[in-house]
Amino acid sequence: MKKLQKGRKLHRERGQRIALLKTLATSLILKEKIKTTEAKAKELSPYIEKKITKAKTGDVTAKRYLAKFFSEKAVKKLVMEIAPKYKERNGGYTRVVKLGRRKSDSSKMAVIELV
Repeated sequence: MKKLQKGRKLHRERGQRIALLKTLATSLILKEKIKTTEAKAKELSPYIEKKITKAKTGDVTAKRYLAKFFSEKAVKKLVMEIAPKYKERNGGYTRVVKLGRRKSDSSKMAVIELV
């Protein structure tokens, strides 16, 4: 029996999908607010929240783990600036705000930001 798979494919192959999530997450870390399609924002939210939770420990193991996904600059900002803000918070680090549709292709747009 066929079972439902977790996550969206976003019309991409596996490697492209992983690369897309990494670049979106890096942009969100560095800019703290990005505008993208609603599907990408919804897919990015749990991905980045898991990484922020890992960064909250702030130890060497967490930095090495995060270095596999993000650039050195993004890891430094995540561990030194972003994670300490959420020390007392148990999840829910991101907010997805739905916008209207994009004029060119009528895609649903959204803004994802760090709370």
